[in-house]
Amino acid sequence: MSVELPQRTERFFLLTLAGIQFGHVLDFMIMMPLGPILMATLGIGTHEFGLLVASYSFSAAASGLLAATFVDRFERKRLLLACLLLFALATLACGLAPNYSALLVARGLAGVFGGILGALIHTMIGDAIPFARRARASGVVSSAFSLSTIAGVPLSLWLANHFGWRSPFLLIAGLSLLFIAAGLRWLPDLRAHLAGERPAHPLAASFAVLGEANHRRALLFSALIIFSGFTVIPYITVFAVNNVGIAQVDIPWVYLIGGAATFVSARLIGRWADRAGKIEVYRRLALLASVPLLVLTHAGQWPLAGWLVVTTAFFVLISGRMIPAMAVIASAAQPRLRGTFMSLNGTVQSLAMALATTLAGFLISTGSDGRIVGYPAVGYVALTANLLAIWFVGRVVMHGAGVPAKPAS
Repeated sequence: MSVELPQRTERFFLLTLAGIQFGHVLDFMIMMPLGPILMATLGIGTHEFGLLVASYSFSAAASGLLAATFVDRFERKRLLLACLLLFALATLACGLAPNYSALLVARGLAGVFGGILGALIHTMIGDAIPFARRARASGVVSSAFSLSTIAGVPLSLWLANHFGWRSPFLLIAGLSLLFIAAGLRWLPDLRAHLAGERPAHPLAASFAVLGEANHRRALLFSALIIFSGFTVIPYITVFAVNNVGIAQVDIPWVYLIGGAATFVSARLIGRWADRAGKIEVYRRLALLASVPLLVLTHAGQWPLAGWLVVTTAFFVLISGRMIPAMAVIASAAQPRLRGTFMSLNGTVQSLAMALATTLAGFLISTGSDGRIVGYPAVGYVALTANLLAIWFVGRVVMHGAGVPAKPAS
């Protein structure tokens, strides 16, 4: 059900989606490098910080489940921009929150709309981009992750160090308004999915998605990928400052260099996956990612240069495997149910993210000397999930891949 867009329109379509992705990815990502600042300013520990990060994901999971009941009943562009406006207001509330409790609630509201945005972005790629170029298109949009780490996170940390922790959220709210204007100009109307007969029951589409075994396999694969990353990712900065000996002022270098590397690698990986096969490329990247994952979670006192080598490899491989993985997941959906499927996928990913962050928050603690205890155990949990995902991806059948759409053995 892909719609052919003119080349110039397709380019601006993907860049606009990448801009929107940049805003809501930065909104989530900035919480992690802000960890030491928030813990000191708000007087909270690792468990409370983990809940602050997880609240976004739990809310995104709930909203994705709700969105699955209506997302395929609306034209894609208007729904995306409406959610983006509400997301901007929720992020503004984060910047104005007077205390920890208010910030926790505001983060939950941001998660409600951020979760729907993520699902809609990948749904629109699946609707508008042919299968043969879908991994490359995912690579363009995934470069938003790189840009948020190259520019967004260092700039946000600079603002936080000079103007307080609230300023990054105010910046993101302002950027979201700019992306709304770009969306009004460059996003095409996508309504082909509205041509079919609408189900009478609001949960009919969700039941139809979950009733297909291949959809369930793709959702489980998606959960394993996210769980393997987000047991480790939220606590990297806290571990770096408290255990590795990296100064807080040097943390922006981690994101600047790691983001620059992933900005280059994302497009190369997208082209590689389209050429060599999405499943094969995913398996290779995920297997390689196991190495920096274990090294990072077992690090002792290291110089900044050594830490940058490991974290850069971690960012490139962990984010790089998501490019072929998201192409596999989006292509697993029946085209008429893709919006509902991707909303449910957003729910599954957000729930996996929240559970991973919460579990890791309970596995680690702060010792009497201020060091983080238990991070190696978190690494082993992440490694197990990663290896399971490598095995399981072969059971997902992709529609439009030129292979028979039959159940995997």
